[in-house]
Amino acid sequence: MLVRDWMTRNVITLGLKTTVVDAAEVMRSKRIRQFPVIDEQGKLAGIVSDRDIRDAMPSKYLPGDMASGGSLAKLRASDIMTSEPLTVTPTTPVDIVASMLQRHKFGGLPVVDAVGRLVGIITVADVLRFLCSVSGVARGGPQIAFKLDAKPGPLAALLADIRAEGVRYASVFTSYDHVDPGCRHAYVRLGHMGEHTVQSLLANLGSRYSVLFYVEDGRTTLMED
Repeated sequence: MLVRDWMTRNVITLGLKTTVVDAAEVMRSKRIRQFPVIDEQGKLAGIVSDRDIRDAMPSKYLPGDMASGGSLAKLRASDIMTSEPLTVTPTTPVDIVASMLQRHKFGGLPVVDAVGRLVGIITVADVLRFLCSVSGVARGGPQIAFKLDAKPGPLAALLADIRAEGVRYASVFTSYDHVDPGCRHAYVRLGHMGEHTVQSLLANLGSRYSVLFYVEDGRTTLMED
């Protein structure tokens, strides 16, 4: 899944000469956390975050520099922006974006085309929409977590056994994090259950597989290993 399918296209931007006072008002009224700054050609020049704007604003408890006069009224986006910000392209995979956001603690990343023009922004909220879609949670259905040997074969056998029961699965995730050595966890979200309930399916699969838990109607039931 690529950024172009999940990014926000209608981006609120600042110009290089936009005043910090105006930017602060847009931030307040639109409830956004960051602004890409573009030049006259529409190319990305930098990014201004809500923290940059807060740091630039004077304290209401100190006399002197007020928004209606003084130097603050002359402060521009180009004065406080981060130049050459980290960016992604429309064809960057969304999971790589998620890793970048987590690693750098950013709220979003500008999306630029091959010549540096801003074409969108992808935010934490966009990545969460992506996760909800690919995990199948938005469509509903129970999910079962299994502990499998970390080698070729067990996952394919599990999915084949689920299909043999007349049950369709909607999504499959695997993880090696927080797992016993030599094992991996598989999280299978089920779609059409056929004639099964979760309990009857587990009764048929339980003797062959280690079930960690299942989630149904938002409730998690832990199983003994």
